[in-house]
Amino acid sequence: MTEAHADSPAHLAAPDLREPIGKNVATIRKSRGHTLDEVALRTGLSKGYLSKIENGKSVPSLGTLSKIAQALACDIGHFLQQDNGLLDDAVCRTLVHERQPAVRGGTAFGYDYSSLAHRKRNKRMEPFIFSFPAEIHSHPFFEHDGEEFILILRGRAEFETKREGKIEQWILDEGDSLYIDSSVPHRGRSLIGETQALVVIYQPKPERF
Repeated sequence: MTEAHADSPAHLAAPDLREPIGKNVATIRKSRGHTLDEVALRTGLSKGYLSKIENGKSVPSLGTLSKIAQALACDIGHFLQQDNGLLDDAVCRTLVHERQPAVRGGTAFGYDYSSLAHRKRNKRMEPFIFSFPAEIHSHPFFEHDGEEFILILRGRAEFETKREGKIEQWILDEGDSLYIDSSVPHRGRSLIGETQALVVIYQPKPERF
């Protein structure tokens, strides 16, 4: 799941990610020849907030990064990269020790992401190892463009989707999976301690403007 409307406070996010994310957003925006005003209009985010992201003063959620990626015609991985190791190869291997924290987009809510393909350039899918917290203090619904696949690796989770004002509940045990249209409001929580899942997010091809 990605957060479309809730960002992690900067002091709760991994400090080593603030600067590279901001620099990467700014670099890609400028390379596209777009102003902050244009990106703000395209994403629905304020110019001031976008400026804070680029200056490393605020860490956006994955949902917010997804909006910016759509606006700049790139994938989220470009923002998370902390070196120049992006690959254009058709095959990209990521060893266990090479995994990177991915924005910690849900840290404010206790969620944690670990990117599995951060070095692959121009990908249409974003795979993560996603950890639900043992306890959760805020439980908002999330929605964003694309599609999402969730496979429970360890533990037990409850997912809820909201359609036409009605909430549907889905219980997933180890080995169970869920495939959803990410524009459908959705949320999940662990039912047994810390639950871990493989999450693959598909992003539709962004349009340039």
